[in-house]
Amino acid sequence: MILAVLAHPDDESFGMGGTLARYARQGVQVHLACATRGEAGEVDPQYLEGFSSIAERRQEELCCAADKLGLAGVHFLGYRDSGMPGMAANQHPQALINAPLEQVAAQVAHLIRLLRPQVVLTFDPIGGYKHPDHIHIHKATVLAFRLAGNPHHPDELPPYQPARLYFHVIPKGFLRMAVRMLRLFGRDPRRFGRNQDIDLASLVEEGNFPTHTVIDYRKFLNDKDAASLCHLSQLEGGSLRSGPMRWARLLFGSKDYFMRAEPPPSPGLKEHDLFAGL
Repeated sequence: MILAVLAHPDDESFGMGGTLARYARQGVQVHLACATRGEAGEVDPQYLEGFSSIAERRQEELCCAADKLGLAGVHFLGYRDSGMPGMAANQHPQALINAPLEQVAAQVAHLIRLLRPQVVLTFDPIGGYKHPDHIHIHKATVLAFRLAGNPHHPDELPPYQPARLYFHVIPKGFLRMAVRMLRLFGRDPRRFGRNQDIDLASLVEEGNFPTHTVIDYRKFLNDKDAASLCHLSQLEGGSLRSGPMRWARLLFGSKDYFMRAEPPPSPGLKEHDLFAGL
């Protein structure tokens, strides 16, 4: 079993969706813990028709994506989207970043004990592109991985220690290429994304995380695409062929990259299966 612990609706599809689909289609039970319902995102009014809120719209999109990926379950942690740095959403009392780390970790640890996954997946230490929620849920998941197996951690369920913890990473070579390509086409790499609030150039300079595991999901690319298209409110022009998704497809093709965090990898480790050796 795999448990992916992420922050917002669409993180599962736009990020490691190919990997999740591959394992789900191969018979592995794949569960997703989603910390928020994406309330702070901007949504075109046309996508809110028939919905009472952005959260309701984005929750439905996630349920659609989960079906396309073949996920066994989606588990909301109940926090609010904190938005990017400097947004008013940062100050909301229910925002994920304002929740004590130990509290969030205890929720994730409980879920680990309940589901008993062999493999846990989450963001890298800078949350991929420095989104505060990504970083907070990364820290909580790292702590939860240890708490779940600690017999002294209070919980109604017995201790359970997953075999592995992986971080989804963006190799620096790809980031450098993205920065060059954006500049070549007259785009500012410091103002990337639907809301132009992602500084790709700064990511090249921070967090040199090694790649230990490469997952090829080319046979399941259609599943990832179908899941991504469920998140229409987050796609520029409602297409995978425009905006940030176009660049992601050009750069990454049909592979996901992971750093193994636990157990510590042996020198030179190169895997092509999250369950190799288990």
